[in-house]
Amino acid sequence: MGEPAERRQFKRVVLKLSGEALREPGSEDNISPEIVEDLARQLRAAHQTGLEIAVVVGGGNFWRGASASNRGMERATADYVGMLATVMNALALQSMLEDLDVPTRVQSAIEMNNVAEPFIRRVAQRHLERGRIVIFGAGTGNPFFSTDTAAALRANEVAADVVLKATKVDGVYDSDPKKNPGARRYDHISFTECLTRGLQVMDATAFSLCRDNRMPIVIFDMTQGDNIRRVLCGEPIGTTVGPDM
Repeated sequence: MGEPAERRQFKRVVLKLSGEALREPGSEDNISPEIVEDLARQLRAAHQTGLEIAVVVGGGNFWRGASASNRGMERATADYVGMLATVMNALALQSMLEDLDVPTRVQSAIEMNNVAEPFIRRVAQRHLERGRIVIFGAGTGNPFFSTDTAAALRANEVAADVVLKATKVDGVYDSDPKKNPGARRYDHISFTECLTRGLQVMDATAFSLCRDNRMPIVIFDMTQGDNIRRVLCGEPIGTTVGPDM
């Protein structure tokens, strides 16, 4: 079960960020420039090592389609609104990265040519090869799919080595650590064992995409120090979910 403490070896990664991660503390619906700047600086530090980085960002700091649907909005429309929220976050992150002299491209699954490129797999791969950070907005471009699924899909499409999912917990546990002080955290766990134990890592569609294509997932806590830089650079933090050994 335990993973050796040596660094993970990545060449190309997809980092999944929730929209809530960019939210101004104490606010419900905006972006914190200070948080985005800190995130951009961590990304720049990892990018300077030669790592190829793509980012999928959610829109939950502005809008959640499922929540709006529960309050009476037609679900597909609510999800499209949420996709637009992810593009706002993607543009904010791009702006901060460009201010730090990091070459960046935003690709949107919904065409909006004045602010972003359309998602084209081969173009995204070329950007990564040329040292640009690529930020994927608008999810998959389809309602009823989460940005977790978008991250899993894009990671497989651009042939990434891993999906790095930033959360507020430091990995995967055998039970809820908030309810069970004796809960055990895994350093490494297989897809099969996650299913057997009923452990929630990502939504079911995203998890299936990664499992079926043998795409590892690293679950880590982004709220501690410079953990985003650390996990991008391969330090052994969080939990790796991967294929059966």
